[in-house]
Formats: sequence, C-alpha cells, structure tokens
Amino acid sequence: MRTYLVTGGAGFIGSNYIHYMLKKYGSEIRIINLDALTYAGNLENLKEAEGRDNYTFIKGDICDKDTVSGIFAENDIDRVVHFAAESHVDRSIRDPEVFVRTNVLGTAVMLNCAKKAWELPDGGFKEGKRFLHVSTDEVYGSLEEKGGYFYETTPYDPHSPYSASKAGSDMLVKAYMDTYKFPANITNCSNNYGPYQFPEKLIPLIINNALQGKKLPVYGDGRNVRDWLYVEDHAKAIDMVQEKGRLFETYNVGGHNEKQNIEIVNIIIETLQEMLPGTDPRRKLVSKELITYVEDRKGHDRRYAIAPDKIREEIGWEPETMFRDGIRKTIQWFFEHEDWMQRVTSGDYQKYYEEMYSAG
Repeated sequence: MRTYLVTGGAGFIGSNYIHYMLKKYGSEIRIINLDALTYAGNLENLKEAEGRDNYTFIKGDICDKDTVSGIFAENDIDRVVHFAAESHVDRSIRDPEVFVRTNVLGTAVMLNCAKKAWELPDGGFKEGKRFLHVSTDEVYGSLEEKGGYFYETTPYDPHSPYSASKAGSDMLVKAYMDTYKFPANITNCSNNYGPYQFPEKLIPLIINNALQGKKLPVYGDGRNVRDWLYVEDHAKAIDMVQEKGRLFETYNVGGHNEKQNIEIVNIIIETLQEMLPGTDPRRKLVSKELITYVEDRKGHDRRYAIAPDKIREEIGWEPETMFRDGIRKTIQWFFEHEDWMQRVTSGDYQKYYEEMYSAG
C-alpha cells in the first residue's frame, strides 16, 4: 500500500485532493494528513474520511522538525504532496513574517526530513519516492491586460509578500532537485474555486454576501483578470504529475477560464438568481446593486494567465470544467452546506478539532 503524506490537507485544495484520492484509489493507498489547523484549516472538510483505516490526521506544524521527522521515522512515506502554506495576499500584506516562516522555513523542513528519510548511502534516493510542491501562478508577477501567458520558463517576478514567499519555497525545491537530484516536482496553478473554500476568497465571499444582501466588495476598477481552475481538476492534475510527470520538472496547471473580477461577481449574481426558486426570500436580496468598489489592494497584479501546454503534451491533463459549469456546481454545494458556511463565518468550525480529538 502506497503511503501519502499530505501537508495542509484540512485546507481548501488539500481537502479536495484527499477526497479525490480516496474516491479514486480507495483502500489501495494510505493518507496521512498533517495540518496545523490555522484559521483556514477545517477538519469538517474531511468528515467523510474520518473512521477510514487508511486515513490518519496529525495536528502539527510543518516548521516543527521533530514532528515532521517523527512522521517519516514512524511511516514509510512514498509520496509527499505539500500544500501547507499561508495563502491570502491581504493577510501577507499585513503580516509578512508569518508567510515567510510557513512558506519558506516550513518547506525547508519538509525537504530536509524527506531527504533524510529517502536518501541512500550512495547519495541516491529510494526508488518510487516523490515530493510534489504545490505552488501558484502569482510567483510570475503580472501580465498585460491582453496577450501573453505564463509558461514554466517565465522569469519569476513576485509582487506581494505572499507570492515572494511562495517564490522562495519554489526556489528551495528547485535547489534540492538541482543539488541533490532530490525526486521532486513543482506545480504552479491558477486560482482555484469549488467546495470547502474559506469565505475570505473572492467566490465564496461573493456567494455568501449576496445571499445575505450584503455589499459585494470589488477592488479598484474590477478589471483585474484571473485564470480560474475548478479544484477537482487541480486534484486530478496533481495526481497525474506524481504518476506520469518527469522528475525535476515544473508543470503549470491552468484552467483556460480567464475572467475579470467584475465578470466573476456578475456571473455569480446571475447564477444565483437563476438557481434560487422564486419562493426563496434570498432571491430578492441578490442584486447587482450590492456591488461596491473599494480601494485597490496594494501591489495588485493586473492579470494572471497560465498556459498548460506542457502538462497537456507530456501528461495528457486538461481542465475539464468550464467556469459556468463549475460555478453552478460550487453554488449548489454551498446551498447544500449552509451549516458549513455558518460555522466557518462564525468561527465555530475551530471547535470541531477539540470535540473530535481532545479525548484522544
């Protein structure tokens, strides 16, 4: 049985990846989920996995060398999928040191512990071991409003403390691949959306606020462009890179769904109005009049757009979910999980760990 160590598995993308892997492979694999349960880590995201013999949760910090090395010592880890990171740009502007610690130091600890566990006396590495570092398109900086894409060869040009810390972690992984021939890959993905996304991010924030008749904040002129990727498509890409990707390579994972922020807000409003029955009182609350332009974010990159040519040509992955389909699936999920959203927005979700694990 292959054993996966997933860092940050209680977060948005990590929990979706765990669901995808357990659904695809079932009892053929074992997953160990290491998560510090900071503000965006939510164990309720993984209720369906609890109780399975092949799923284990460990509360711990990736910066804690003793915790991480202990996991490697007690388990024969075959694959590391490294999601754990501080990821919200606005928070990084307010408190950059936290991002440097988690994203750079934490990645260094993960690399060192995996290297020590997997290294052979001759300096090579045990067969079949692989480390996948999950990163972001934000490391590449900003594109012009029209034309051009990010490729794996695009020079790094990060503009926020968040993207700078992710660029630093990418460079560490690359250094380990180049120096030690450490068996790793890097993926740089575009903006994800879908189930379990923490509501400070654009799409769940707009859905939640619109349903309550609250203002819908839009930075600047609303014309900043992002490439949107449905989270399950991303999970599939990560699995395919670990199974078919060439070692030491970087793969860009893009959604082919470029949208201006204001387009996203309008699409959400229109889709909510279509999906809410006329008898639902919230339908009257959802309105474009709620759109409120606010002061632009410091260092706000104008456009991101990823060219996923390499991953398509080498591995055969392509995004499967077009945005209008994905946003309907996302909204439907939020309709069916209103209690989840209420607990997250109230902070009650943080009590779940104590209720479920304190006795242990």
